[in-house]
Amino acid sequence: MTSPAPANARISIVGAGPGGLTCARILQRHGITATVYDRDPHRHSRNQGGTLDLRADDGQIALREAGLLDEFFALARPEGQEMRELDIAGTIRAHLVPDAGDLFKPEIDRGQLRGLLLDSLEPGTVRWGRALESTDGRLLRFADGTSVETDLVIGADGAFSRVRRAVSPAVPQYAGVSFLEAWFDDVENRHADLSALVGQGGARAGDGERGLFAQRNSGGHIRVYIIQKVPADWIATTGLTVEDTAGIRAHLLDRFAAWAPRMRQMISDNDGPYIDRPIHVLPVPHAWERNPTVTLLGDAAHLMPPLGVGVNMAMLDASDLAVALANSATVDEAVRAYENVMLPRSADIAKMLEGHAEDLVSDEVPDFSDDARP
Repeated sequence: MTSPAPANARISIVGAGPGGLTCARILQRHGITATVYDRDPHRHSRNQGGTLDLRADDGQIALREAGLLDEFFALARPEGQEMRELDIAGTIRAHLVPDAGDLFKPEIDRGQLRGLLLDSLEPGTVRWGRALESTDGRLLRFADGTSVETDLVIGADGAFSRVRRAVSPAVPQYAGVSFLEAWFDDVENRHADLSALVGQGGARAGDGERGLFAQRNSGGHIRVYIIQKVPADWIATTGLTVEDTAGIRAHLLDRFAAWAPRMRQMISDNDGPYIDRPIHVLPVPHAWERNPTVTLLGDAAHLMPPLGVGVNMAMLDASDLAVALANSATVDEAVRAYENVMLPRSADIAKMLEGHAEDLVSDEVPDFSDDARP
C-alpha cells in the first residue's frame, strides 16, 4: 500500500500528555491535521501531578517550534531552579541558587503546561473518553466498542502504552525503587516550617536505602516524594492498603526513625492520602522493527528513571516527529527520518541512566557546579 502524504494522511495521536499535545500543536502549525485520543473523560478529570523543569536543550526547543515559548516563560518559575541537598537532620549540605535571569530549566506545574498546550489547539482536536484497547496501525479499537481507521498512529500513551504492543513485545520492569507521593497545601500558613526547609525549588535527602524529595509547586503547594528501595508490592506485603493513610504513615515513620523530626514532617503532616508510584523502566536499549503506520514517543518509546529527562525528551520527540512529517513526502519517509534520530538519542540517554534509579536514595552530595544529567 502506498504511504500517503502527511497533509492527506489520517494521523491519530494516542495520549493527551505533553508529548502528544506538542506533536499535535506543531503539526497544526504546519497545516497538518491530527486527532488526539485520550482515556480521560475531560481535561479536568484528574490532577496532572507535580512540577517539572523544561530545559533549553530539549523541552524549550519543542516549545519554540510550537510557537509557545513566550507563553511558557510567562507561566514558568525560574526561582524553582533552586535545589537543596539536605542530610537526614535537615542541614543543608549543598545548595544551588539560580543566577538572576537564568532560564535554562525553569519550573512549571504539569497542569499549567498541559493547559497551555490544550488551549493552543484547534477546537475538537482532542477526543476525550476514548480509552484505546488495541491497534494494528491501521485501526484503533476503543474500550467503548468504537473504532477508527488511520494512516499513522503515534503512541504518546505513556509507560504502559497500548500502542507499543503493535511494534514491540517489551513491557516495563520494576526498577527496585518506589515513590509514595504526599501533598501539602497552603504551605506558607499551614506548613511554614516545611516551606522554609524546602525553599523556592526542591530539597532532597537520602541515606542509601530511603529518601525524601520535596518539590515546591505553584499556588502555595508542596509535593513530597517518599522514596524507598522496596518491592513493588510493599504496601500489600506489609499488610496495608493504599487507602490506609494512618497505617502507612506509622510504617513510614518507623522506617525513617533515624531521621530528624523536621524531616519526618514530610511523612507525618501531609494533607490527604498518599499516592503509590512504583518506578518502572523499559529495557535498554529499546527499539523495534520499523512500521510505516506506527511510531512511539516519550515514555511509550523509552521509559527511564525519573531523573529529569521524561517530559523534556517526550516533547523533543514530538517536535522531531512533527517536523519530519511536515518536511517529508510520505508518512513512511517521515517515520523513518524521525526514528533514525530518536532511537539512537534515546538509547544513549537510557544507557547513561541505566541503574541510576538508586541515585534517588543516595547519600552522596551532588556537585551542583556541573548540573549535567547522570
